[in-house]
Amino acid sequence: MTASTPMLVTFVVYIAAMVLIGLIAYLRTKNLSDYILGGRSLGSFVTALSAGASDMSGWLLMGLPGAIFVAGISESWIAIGLVIGAYLNWLFVAGRLRVQTEHNGNALTLPDYFTNRFEDNSRILRIFSALVILVFFTIYCASGVVAGARLFESTFGMSYETALWAGAAATIAYTFIGGFLAVSWTDTVQATLMIFALILTPVVVMIATGGFDPAMAAIEAVDATNFDMLKGATFVGVISLMAWGLGYFGQPHILARFMAADSVKSIPAARRISMTWMILTLAGAVAVGFFGIAYFAAHPEVAGPVAENPERVFIELAKLLFNPWIAGILLSAILAAVMSTLSCQLLVCSSALTEDFYKAFLRKDASQTELVWVGRAMVLLVALIAIALAANPENRVLGLVSYAWAGFGAAFGPVVILSLLWKGMTRNGALAGMLVGAATVIVWKNWIGLGLYEIIPGFILATLAIVIFSRIGQAPSHSMLSRFDKAESEYKSV
Repeated sequence: MTASTPMLVTFVVYIAAMVLIGLIAYLRTKNLSDYILGGRSLGSFVTALSAGASDMSGWLLMGLPGAIFVAGISESWIAIGLVIGAYLNWLFVAGRLRVQTEHNGNALTLPDYFTNRFEDNSRILRIFSALVILVFFTIYCASGVVAGARLFESTFGMSYETALWAGAAATIAYTFIGGFLAVSWTDTVQATLMIFALILTPVVVMIATGGFDPAMAAIEAVDATNFDMLKGATFVGVISLMAWGLGYFGQPHILARFMAADSVKSIPAARRISMTWMILTLAGAVAVGFFGIAYFAAHPEVAGPVAENPERVFIELAKLLFNPWIAGILLSAILAAVMSTLSCQLLVCSSALTEDFYKAFLRKDASQTELVWVGRAMVLLVALIAIALAANPENRVLGLVSYAWAGFGAAFGPVVILSLLWKGMTRNGALAGMLVGAATVIVWKNWIGLGLYEIIPGFILATLAIVIFSRIGQAPSHSMLSRFDKAESEYKSV
């Protein structure tokens, strides 16, 4: 299906607006801190929506509604797990990380924070954590590119290869130009667009099927088990879906939002805004897939594209039920979801390469201007690798994301939590936790399985490794303990 002119115009205007924001941010970017963390200047509203938008990728509007459309409400366990995990992350990690990174060398990246927090003169923590970021985030970036390509492919009738480049180009442009400020400002716009689309669409779908009661009756007529939260569920299956929430504690692109807040005082308000946004968007995504069952049961003649790929359920409903101008805005929400997450991931990879490899090992005395331009070059490099990984049109968004999400959650989650809550943690404990967490995810995913999401054994074994190796090795130095106590005292005084 070729796109109508209104939808094409809407997309072009939207992308142009994002690039314009990038240009404005370019004028505000003076040094590497500005490019990587926006000079730690984000207020609570931007922090909240940027954290939400960078978290909820194309999966929110494609993967989740598609899963609900196929299997019914039982797939919503994942959304419940995410809400719990995100709330705990805001509650226990956000404020402490903002304070601790400032007290530990004003760290700009997670590897930078780990190196300073544990006084790692060998810099092995920096190298390994940066490598984990590059490996898993490149996979994650590829999933974003796939989602963008699917959107352009189905909306504009492009070939997958053309859609791949079209979908990635706009995100690369504003991330390259404006860095963190551009990413955070555009995230705020994109988060607003996403919540608008996910509240409006299920309401209109429900109306189009005759109202709430007829829609529910139609869903039941298709398959009564669509209402069963435990449909086909096992204890292991439900725990695996809920365990997605564990991933939040180790996601560098979300943790970077906490580090960039203008003050720890902004965190409580940001938490309330972000959690409200998240609950509404997840509920909307579930409702799109759920009421989509009723709509396509009543209109089987237009169900072909969704039967072929359920991840298109939101796209097809927007095109079928709305005026082309409104449909263009709604489909821009998918582009917003893809762009907001992909841009954050590109920037985190760029910061790892620039701050943790280039500056740390190659050019310690590099000027700020040089570092910013190296950061921009790294954005391009990582984007090209992600595009190459996404070249296979059979890729599925959710499968790629789950692997990367588990990798970060297990490798970094326990290290981040314990580094903020336990002053007795040591460098050897941190390194053991990262190694065990990352290795467990890879081994479990490829050779063990047992139907259990790999983040669970990864998280548990990483936590045990941190505690054991922190206990049996050299105790933390006096300066480590002193910095921890000062940061914790500042956090508790707010």
